[in-house]
Amino acid sequence: MDLDLDERTLAFRDEARAWLAANVPAEPLKSFDTAEGFAQHRDWESRLADARWSVVSWPREFGGRDASLLEWVLFEEEYYAAGAPLRVNQNGIFMLAPTLFSHGTEEQQRRILPKMARSEEVWAQAWSEPEAGSDIAALRSTATRCDGGWRVSGQKTWSSRATFADRAFGLFRSDPESARHKGLTYLMVDLRSEGVTVRPIPQLDGEPGFAEIFFDAVFVPDADVIGAAGEGWRVAMTTANNERGLSLRSPGRFLAAADRLVSLWTGAGRPAHTADRVADAWIGARAYQLYTLGTVTRLADGAELGPESSVNKLFWSRLDVELHETALDVLGPDAELRGRWSDGWLFSLAGPIYGGTDQIQRSIVAERLLGLPKGAR
Repeated sequence: MDLDLDERTLAFRDEARAWLAANVPAEPLKSFDTAEGFAQHRDWESRLADARWSVVSWPREFGGRDASLLEWVLFEEEYYAAGAPLRVNQNGIFMLAPTLFSHGTEEQQRRILPKMARSEEVWAQAWSEPEAGSDIAALRSTATRCDGGWRVSGQKTWSSRATFADRAFGLFRSDPESARHKGLTYLMVDLRSEGVTVRPIPQLDGEPGFAEIFFDAVFVPDADVIGAAGEGWRVAMTTANNERGLSLRSPGRFLAAADRLVSLWTGAGRPAHTADRVADAWIGARAYQLYTLGTVTRLADGAELGPESSVNKLFWSRLDVELHETALDVLGPDAELRGRWSDGWLFSLAGPIYGGTDQIQRSIVAERLLGLPKGAR
């Protein structure tokens, strides 16, 4: 990739920078894990959509700008550098939407994507279950055929944004005789449907960032099946690869954090012994940026995200932890006060777990990329 940007790309970046400078809220929004904050973030994403900054890489007919992947990466860098609010609908925009573009019908795209772009419908990820976390193929929630659709029963847990979300997407076992990766169907479920119970899970800060979802014979129409019935695992791999590999954790998130860390360390009285770690974090963020640009180049040449996304996930999950732990060490006793760095540190600790644990990702790298025999030590 030529890192010297052409005039069109520079103009796109400058327009994004100017709009964000004029529109990012002067005061931080409330946490979107509260009812008030959730509503504030939904309103913010509606403002983004009005200016077509919500989903820049999507086609214009769905609310986007037909921007290239490179332009999307640059927009994300500007977004985080401007201190703009976190995206309450990231599960939908960065995970479900790529799945719909790859496997959804035209009708599904027309019906779902414009509302998603405006956060008129906010999506939860109904993925993990008790005894089926990283081993998602062990799931036991069922989808049973009925007239016009499916009856869904079972339980999902650790469902992000589910407390206040409108809809959820996930896998359900549609063939009770099947095992593991077979006989699964990928469904979109209205969380306001009869038979759905959402039970919030308080985090350490008391806010319900996750929830359990219980399904009691919930009707899901055929129109809300993504891909073919029984082939949900193949569809789900598109979601998982995007979660691990490109869209969910853009370089902008870490570049902005690394720059803040450098500014924090250069303040008076900061401990000299953390200098190497600050430098390593800054270098790591830029290495991740270059790796992502390489991925963008491959995708532009017609490649698809595959198991190499596990390498990406391993890198950014550890980088997130190291950035925040270094910041807390730089702050010293001040780190005990609740604030951006302490809150970010708590969330970063989940990175090596969600999206597939680091242990799972190492197994994928070993078997699918390095060609090592399964179970090799």
